[in-house]
Amino acid sequence: MVSGLFSLYLLYSGLIIRREKALFRRFVMYASKPIINMAKKSKQAVSNIIKRPPIVVVMGHIDHGKSTLLDTIRKSNIVDKEAGGITQHLSAYVVPHTTKDGVEEKITFLDTPGHAAFQKMRLRGADVADVAILVVSAEDGVKPQTLEALESIKTAGIPYVVAINKIDKPGADIAKTQASLIENEIYIEGMGGDIPWTPISAKKGDGISDLLDLVVLTADLAGLEGDTSLLATGKVIEGKLDPKRGNTATLLITNGTLKSGQVVIAGKAQSPVRIMEDFLGKPVKEAGLSTPVRIVGFSDIPEVGVSFSTVANKKEAEAIIAGSKTVENDTTKTTSDSSLPTIPILIKADVLGTIDAIRHELDKFESNRVNVKVIDSGVGDITVNDVQNVSATKNAIIVGFNVRVERPAKDLAERQNVEIDTFNIIYELSEWLDSALKNRTPKKEEEIETGKVKILKLFSIQKHTHVLGGRMEEGCIKMNQHVTILRRDIEIGKGVVKNLQQMKSNVQKVEEGEFGMQLDTKTDIAPGDHLIPFDTVVT
Repeated sequence: MVSGLFSLYLLYSGLIIRREKALFRRFVMYASKPIINMAKKSKQAVSNIIKRPPIVVVMGHIDHGKSTLLDTIRKSNIVDKEAGGITQHLSAYVVPHTTKDGVEEKITFLDTPGHAAFQKMRLRGADVADVAILVVSAEDGVKPQTLEALESIKTAGIPYVVAINKIDKPGADIAKTQASLIENEIYIEGMGGDIPWTPISAKKGDGISDLLDLVVLTADLAGLEGDTSLLATGKVIEGKLDPKRGNTATLLITNGTLKSGQVVIAGKAQSPVRIMEDFLGKPVKEAGLSTPVRIVGFSDIPEVGVSFSTVANKKEAEAIIAGSKTVENDTTKTTSDSSLPTIPILIKADVLGTIDAIRHELDKFESNRVNVKVIDSGVGDITVNDVQNVSATKNAIIVGFNVRVERPAKDLAERQNVEIDTFNIIYELSEWLDSALKNRTPKKEEEIETGKVKILKLFSIQKHTHVLGGRMEEGCIKMNQHVTILRRDIEIGKGVVKNLQQMKSNVQKVEEGEFGMQLDTKTDIAPGDHLIPFDTVVT
């Protein structure tokens, strides 16, 4: 009881200290801005530097409640919309929050997948975020994917808070979970460290307000700010081909303001800002700091993770793109041995991030007997052109994720004997890929030695049948087993066991002592030779 009250005291004290630091930092930041702006008036347009809402990434193990947490925070439902109840796309949402001090704040949340295949998407999420929430189940404690998420957070170099979730479950044990965190060098407040934490129930909503207060305080200590007078810059967090509207991308603005009529540049792709939607799908004319928006009308699907910039018109955009260097991405993955047979794969998915996930699964497949080669990949449904691209290639596979197979493509695939498989849950695709690649791997015969026999006497030879006396030196020899014949450790021939006798009885196997045998071989055998029996295993 005493230790519990002491922990609550430490937690409350930490909140007070952090709040005071944050308020002081904000006072210094805003008090100095008029002076900075006055100094720059004569050189350029007046800047408008303000506090920027934090961008928060929620990370953790696949079933520790990340999506449920976001679902509760934004009072909507995405869990049911994701196949299998797991998040498989990177998404961004803005939620309002009133702190305990009565201050209205906005927080942008990124939802990243927990499955191992989506590691690149998680890294992108952590890279663009300002603060991370590491979700840990009060039932399970720290899991391998928890540590993987922590590594992504550390790589991104951003502060984080820990949310111990599922405290409403019968098996919840906060003390045990705290110990699990400490054992894995996650030193939380009240347990010898300074990492903020709070217990929550994402399902019931308990502790969510405290968690958001921690996020706001952590962001305030980081001193996040942006200049709304500038043209918008930020990151592309998703790209896809909409069958009805064309190439679209989700952008996250990290500085400046994006307005209708401007032109966005992302790598080699550009788009006029005509159709701009917020995270709810509602049309907007202007978007500011830390805001996610969907832009429709790109000249090509922007690469996920690239930075975007904004210019006033299309002419400027074309000039910038024409002057930049083109970097071609290698779409193949092969082993260094070109003499090995190749399994060609064509990948089609609904978004670019999913293609990264499928490549991640392919990278895990290792074989010294076959190459795996991604011959093409793209966003959109599987078409006749896709089937034609692989029809002349033996053992080719078309893998689709969250896409349809057009009817003409399906008919052509059946005629051309091209395999097409589609999925909407990543772990099912992972299991299938592993099985499909192994089935296409050429079989290999391997000889497994079972023993060693010394020939003591040659009794007779009739055609190719040798009657011999021998002694087991190690292991065993079995009926119908093949043997290698050695003379002074040099192979001189092969043979097959036709009969075994021990103690004047026919036996199926000899494991020790002396015995007689009939061996079918064309090799002349002499006393002192050795037989190495072996089994042939196909792998």
